Amino acid sequence: MPGKVSPELLEHVFDRTGADDPAVLQGPADGEDAAAIACEGGTLVVSSDPISLAASEVGRLGVHVACNDVAASGADPRWLTVVIMLPGGAEREVLETVSAELDAAAREVGAAIVGGHSEYVDALERPLLSLTAMGPTDRFVPTGGAEPGDRVLVTKAAAIEGTAILAADFGKELAVPDDVRERALASFEEVSVVPDGRRLREAASAMHDPTEGGVAAGLSEVARASGVRLEVDREAIPIRPETETLCGAAGVDPLRIFGSGALLATVSAGSVDEALAALESAGIDAAAIGTVEAGDPALILDGEPVAEPIEDELYPLWEAADAD
Repeated sequence: MPGKVSPELLEHVFDRTGADDPAVLQGPADGEDAAAIACEGGTLVVSSDPISLAASEVGRLGVHVACNDVAASGADPRWLTVVIMLPGGAEREVLETVSAELDAAAREVGAAIVGGHSEYVDALERPLLSLTAMGPTDRFVPTGGAEPGDRVLVTKAAAIEGTAILAADFGKELAVPDDVRERALASFEEVSVVPDGRRLREAASAMHDPTEGGVAAGLSEVARASGVRLEVDREAIPIRPETETLCGAAGVDPLRIFGSGALLATVSAGSVDEALAALESAGIDAAAIGTVEAGDPALILDGEPVAEPIEDELYPLWEAADAD
C-alpha cells in the first residue's frame, strides 16, 4: 500500500540525522511540518514534500503542498527547489505543462523557484515531483505545541484537495452531476493555506497542514506531536456539499482523503473569537471543532478513539485505475 511510512518505523529514521548542529531548532519529528534553523535575523523554515499520484494539476498541487508546510510553521514561503521526474516516454508537452503550473502557483504565493533537477525515469507511469520550500519567520509554530485547555480550529473545510482530485481523476467514472464536478474542480484554487497561516500564526500554539490521510490523520499527528488528547466533534468539521456528493459516490470518508486547503490550529480558549475574527476579515471560513485535553496522545472523534495508522482512502482508487 502506498503512503506515509508508519510513525514506529520513522523513529529509526529520526535517530539518523547526520552531524549535530546547534542552529537546528526543530529537526525531523513525528507530525512536524518543517524544520527550523536559526539564522541571522530570525529563523529559516524548511520543508520538503513529494507529489506523485495526482494526474491533474500536479505542478500546482506540488507547490502548494510544500509551501503550506512552511506557512503552517509560521513562515512566509519565499524560495522553492523542484525535482521533476517524468515517465520515460513522456512528450515534451508534459514538462511544459508541469513547469507552467509550477510557475503560476509559485507566483500566487510569492515564492521564487531557485533551483532543482529534472530527468526521465522509465519505471514511472506519472510525473513525480519533489519540492523543498523555504521561508523566514520570527516565530516558529510547531505541530507539537498544543496545550491542554486549548481549542482546535480548522480553516475552510475538510478534503479540499481530495475533492478536486476526485473530480479531476475520477469524476467521469463517478457519474456525478456536471455542476458538482465543476465546483469540485474549482477547489484546486483553494489548496493554499498561506493566507490562513498569516492570520493564525500570532495566536496559534500549534498549526498543521492536513495532507495525506486528511483531517483525521492531521489531527492525530497534532495529538502525537504534542503529547495530548484531541476531543473533536465530527459534525463541527465543515464539509462542502460537492465533497459529500463525490465522497459518497466514491465510497470514501471526507475526513480520510487528502486535506490540503484546510489548516489545523490550536489556540488558547481566550483567543478563539479573535482568531476566528481575523480569518473572517480575510474572507477565510473557519470553525472551532474541539478541545485539547491532557491524556495519552490520541484523536477522540465523537467520543471514540480513532485507530492508527490512518491510510488515505484515495490510494485504492488509483490502484484500481492502474489495474484497469
